[in-house]
Amino acid sequence: MDLNLDSKVAVVTGASRGIGLATVEALAAEGVRIVGAARRTTPDLEAAGAIPVAADLGTAEGVDTLIKTALAELGGIDLLVNNVGAGDAVQPGGFLEVDDTTLQKVLDLNLFSAIRATRLALPSLIERRGAIVNVSSINSKLPAAAPVAYSVSKAALTALGKSLAEEFGAQGVRVNTVSPGTVLTGIWGDADNFGGKIAALAGVEHAEFLRQIPERFGITTGRITEPREVAALIVFLLSDVAANITGADFVIDGGMVKAL
Repeated sequence: MDLNLDSKVAVVTGASRGIGLATVEALAAEGVRIVGAARRTTPDLEAAGAIPVAADLGTAEGVDTLIKTALAELGGIDLLVNNVGAGDAVQPGGFLEVDDTTLQKVLDLNLFSAIRATRLALPSLIERRGAIVNVSSINSKLPAAAPVAYSVSKAALTALGKSLAEEFGAQGVRVNTVSPGTVLTGIWGDADNFGGKIAALAGVEHAEFLRQIPERFGITTGRITEPREVAALIVFLLSDVAANITGADFVIDGGMVKAL
């Protein structure tokens, strides 16, 4: 299948690892030129073929640096993947355990980074009739007591995608959302991150908790999603093959969400 991406320019946020890095690798394989941003860039990002930009995307200045770099280095933007998220900072606590500072940090990274990057990239995206994919989460559909800040920010991001698709569709810009369930990234796989904290609350060793996740979370396929699988969906939605898909939210969770 020819995705017709080999002449395109993409910006990917949260690009140094996990879903972001897998997306960079998948786009590069299609011949896309990429600017990849993260708080700390890594050798893996450069090896994947991206122009790395070190920036704090939870700030307006960081996003401004990213988009200006992309426009200066590559002359325009055809594709934008708003992937960066506050996964490392997510805490299992409920509403009364999340203060304003913590909530604002999560909103800045999960939601406002996408708002700011989209706003700055839109002139080029409109000119080139480009495409945006926002990476949300099934937490936007399955709100629970915790992590409340993460769930709220992802629900807002999903709503943003629908609004953008409606407003800018007539100008040729497509906007879609990808909502992963549990993905085998550092958020779950690193014992010091969210997955390790949840394992401790469950009273089991981290490695055993990872083994139990499909059963505990009701994953129909019996396994955790791989970053490359999410990346493949993102790349498809950015491509001309998906030219009449916009304003949609695609769940990739191995069957965790049981509702229609």
